[in-house]
Amino acid sequence: MKLTYELKHTCTQTGARRGKIHTASGVFDTPIFMPVGTQATVKTLDPYEADEVSDGIILGNTYHLWLQPGEDIVARHGGIKGFMNWNKGLLTDSGGYQVFSLANNRTIEEDGVHFRHHKSGEKLFLSPEKSIAIQEKLGADIIMSFDECPPFNADYDYMKASVERTSRWARRGKEAHKKEDQNLFGIVQGGPYLELRRQSLSDLEAIGFDGYAIGGLSVGETKEEMYGVLDHITHELPADKPRYLMGVGTPEDLIESVIRGVDMFDCVNPTRLARHGSAYTRDGRIAIKSKVYEADLGKLDETCDCKVCRTYTRSYIRHLLKAQESLGQRLVSYHNLYFLKTLMHDIRKAIEADRLLDFKAEFYKRYYPSSD
Repeated sequence: MKLTYELKHTCTQTGARRGKIHTASGVFDTPIFMPVGTQATVKTLDPYEADEVSDGIILGNTYHLWLQPGEDIVARHGGIKGFMNWNKGLLTDSGGYQVFSLANNRTIEEDGVHFRHHKSGEKLFLSPEKSIAIQEKLGADIIMSFDECPPFNADYDYMKASVERTSRWARRGKEAHKKEDQNLFGIVQGGPYLELRRQSLSDLEAIGFDGYAIGGLSVGETKEEMYGVLDHITHELPADKPRYLMGVGTPEDLIESVIRGVDMFDCVNPTRLARHGSAYTRDGRIAIKSKVYEADLGKLDETCDCKVCRTYTRSYIRHLLKAQESLGQRLVSYHNLYFLKTLMHDIRKAIEADRLLDFKAEFYKRYYPSSD
């Protein structure tokens, strides 16, 4: 089944979109946040918990699963879903971001990228065709075109050459893609240069994709720079296709990006922060390992109804984290993802009620009380 996007409502305050993505693995309400399962697992959570804290679609990572255990091993399980016992929606990235952020001794050529394994030093090569072949074996519902993710502050000439090469790679990947039950998204690059963003989008539209992602953001630029790109490019993406902002997932970025027309998000942030003892609450992010919570018998978030907040105190969770017990990381990871799931539900309700700007003001008043 080919993916389709259904627009249900447009917020009159902002132009934000309330929609549904229809796939063979289910129908997903948008805007949506997708937890990241890099190694075929949402870190510290089992698949049943991942289901509880998501809206039914998660991510897998092509680069890491290609290196360990290898796409053939995953394919023998029937793909990532069989491998990890996940029967809902799944998206895999192309491996492009990891090649450009983790790999060593990288050499970019027209054919693809030569590099060394980020741990072992082994010589490796990844091309648009190979990325597609790996993703076909991994078996996700949505797969991504192989692209270069250059630094946001790369100079114009480098960025222009990169965008043009990424467009050629996108066409090669589209031609290599044969698995009809998978949906392929193109990735708009171009850094801060709006002319190059538009060139990238035009090239991708000429090729034709099932959805369109915005890449090369949340890579070190300022919030103002990121929002500036979104202000200009998001609404130029095809209206009848999903719009996916890659690697973005703080509460404020979700709200701001939905206002600017984005439908889909992913980010490692909620579980990464959890492993370092940081929890989301409606009153801002808290460092739960702080001594102030040593005897605190309250919930992580008094407004939250997740099973962690219904069951455990801040004091107990702090104890687990200070004692380096893995349960502590697991509980905060569950809560943080549940928090973002709830936030996205609230955002969708606000869009339907044509009051997303009002919701933003109310959320920020509690989340950033010092700004009053």
